[in-house]
Amino acid sequence: MTETQNLTLVQAVRDGLRDAMAADDDVVALGEDIGKNGGVFRATQGLHEEFGEERVIDTPLAESGIIGTAVGMAAYGLKPVPEIQFSGFMYPGFDQIVSHMSRMRTRSRGRYTLPMVLRAPYGGGIRAPEHHSESKEAFYAHEAGLKVVIPSTPYDTKGLLISAIREPDPVVFLEPKKIYRAFREEVPDEPYEVPLGEASVRREGSDVSVFTWGAMTRPTLEAAENVADEIDVEVVDLRTLSPMDEDTIVESFKKTGRAAVVHEAPFTGGLAGEIAATLQERALLHQEAPVERITGFDTPFPLYALEDYYLPGPARIAEGLRNVMEF
Repeated sequence: MTETQNLTLVQAVRDGLRDAMAADDDVVALGEDIGKNGGVFRATQGLHEEFGEERVIDTPLAESGIIGTAVGMAAYGLKPVPEIQFSGFMYPGFDQIVSHMSRMRTRSRGRYTLPMVLRAPYGGGIRAPEHHSESKEAFYAHEAGLKVVIPSTPYDTKGLLISAIREPDPVVFLEPKKIYRAFREEVPDEPYEVPLGEASVRREGSDVSVFTWGAMTRPTLEAAENVADEIDVEVVDLRTLSPMDEDTIVESFKKTGRAAVVHEAPFTGGLAGEIAATLQERALLHQEAPVERITGFDTPFPLYALEDYYLPGPARIAEGLRNVMEF
């Protein structure tokens, strides 16, 4: 019988990273304050003591340097897992991500791959300033050469992180910090993988399909339960945004004929538009209503007083589901 622990999502990050480092000496972690302090959210707590300063490396406050160093490490045989304290701080390293991290395999015609995982806490809901709270996953999903992963449960977090570390190519691993400690789940002690590129149907339904990911999965499931007496909702958690599991998305839509997408990123240019376009291209003749986008707004992420209004919650999601059904 497999032994398990009842872990939060952030504990599952640490457990997955620890198992990967214990299994492979080439796996190294680096970032601001991740060593003795264990990271700003304590995602790497205890790893410095266990693996030492040569494998859990405290870096200067220099995102371009952190990511650029990790690119060099990965090109020459290591498997670095750099952490950026908040996803909003990745922008100083954006040139390294787009010009080097994503393109090395193509540029070198396969001579170099970059087995690296760029981790960052992402999203809103913790009463932090705007550069700590935005959701810009579309930036990275748009860039060929990068895989983009956003987990929503502790079990998936550990399995997806181990899969990402074992990938030969770079992965952007965005961790929804709103749910870092929101709930617990039984997580196996031993290493395991959750495959990248596969969505999970969290709730079966027949009336409308809702596609979501990360911290929006729980309020979406809550909204589905709240309208269960009037609408039978199917909830699909994408888990990996690039490559996106189009087959699961399309098959769910063919069953229901109606769809909504829930994400906390802004409305314009968000991945809801990409999902809607995919449904138009692959399942138009099954469509009964326009695809509803239930998202953040086209504004900078607001400060505390308006944060709960900005983020889609169960009430706004339920309203969107009713809109789809009433068309």
